[in-house]
Amino acid sequence: MKILLTGGSGFIGSNFILNFIENHQILNYDLITYAGSNNNLDTIKNHKNYTFQKGDIKNHVLLDQVINEFAPDSIINFAAESHVDRSIDGPKVFIETNILGTYEMLNSTLKYFKSLDGNKKESFRFIHISTDEVYGSLGHKGKFSESTPYSPSSPYSASKASSDHLAKAWYHTYKLPVIITNCSNNYGPYQFPEKLIPLIISNCLSNKELPIYGDGLNIRDWIYVDDHCRGVFAVLCNGKIGETYNIGGNQELTNIALVEKICEILDEIKPLKANNSYKNLIIFVKDRPGHDFRYAIDSTKIKNELNFIPKETIDIGLRKTIKWYLENQDWINSIKISGYHQERLGKI
Repeated sequence: MKILLTGGSGFIGSNFILNFIENHQILNYDLITYAGSNNNLDTIKNHKNYTFQKGDIKNHVLLDQVINEFAPDSIINFAAESHVDRSIDGPKVFIETNILGTYEMLNSTLKYFKSLDGNKKESFRFIHISTDEVYGSLGHKGKFSESTPYSPSSPYSASKASSDHLAKAWYHTYKLPVIITNCSNNYGPYQFPEKLIPLIISNCLSNKELPIYGDGLNIRDWIYVDDHCRGVFAVLCNGKIGETYNIGGNQELTNIALVEKICEILDEIKPLKANNSYKNLIIFVKDRPGHDFRYAIDSTKIKNELNFIPKETIDIGLRKTIKWYLENQDWINSIKISGYHQERLGKI
């Protein structure tokens, strides 16, 4: 299969490419903003199935050219601004990338789709990658299903909700074969260290404070990035056009419990001197404005229709993630050199 993938140098996109490059021809269209790096794909940059094109999803002229020349069988739109804290501090780029960028992607894809015929047109898919944050916040009970009404709380989730609605509109109005996926919190290799798990790991290794918003009791459902990529691929191959699929990890933890778990693993495999614990680095900071209390995904639909079940438990997934960061200090150092120094954004 020939797959054109936007945002392929970011965290989830690069992991998707690494998982599927052996058996599929992939063109990675990415602007390489702060959270994306071609270093993520160093191991396959010369692979016969891999092509990189630097470009902005808002640039419809370049998009049209690249799509027509590559002639993909499917397009997966991973490209997005994705950090809630940054959206609070500067929402404009989220509106531009996540809404206007998705609009340009849909328009360029539609023009290409209309030019197809036969089996290629019949099998073509546009997969739009989104988040569970579009659904808003849960209390102590319940889970998000595909029929949960949207109720975004942050500029980030509002921009993603808008992009989802655009994708649905292009299906209903123009018959573009769109499928949407909404995933829970991802973690794993190559995640930019402003996100909670890599931030905590990086700060532990630098003997820095471990900041936790509020009382640390906010709850998230965690999915290992390779599981998310498998879920997206299952949707690409067998999902129903016009449908939405929630992809969750079924691994709920409070933020404080997650951070303590990371500290315990590091206490075991990279202990501090004098039997000190990394937990002593934990501090509580002023809560994020509009901080959603709990996310939890009901993955019944993708399990029943596509036979998808996540493989990784949070305990094993965290160990694999921590091991990767320990073995890839050069990757973290390259990010520090580029200007990011593990500061916690959005401490308002």
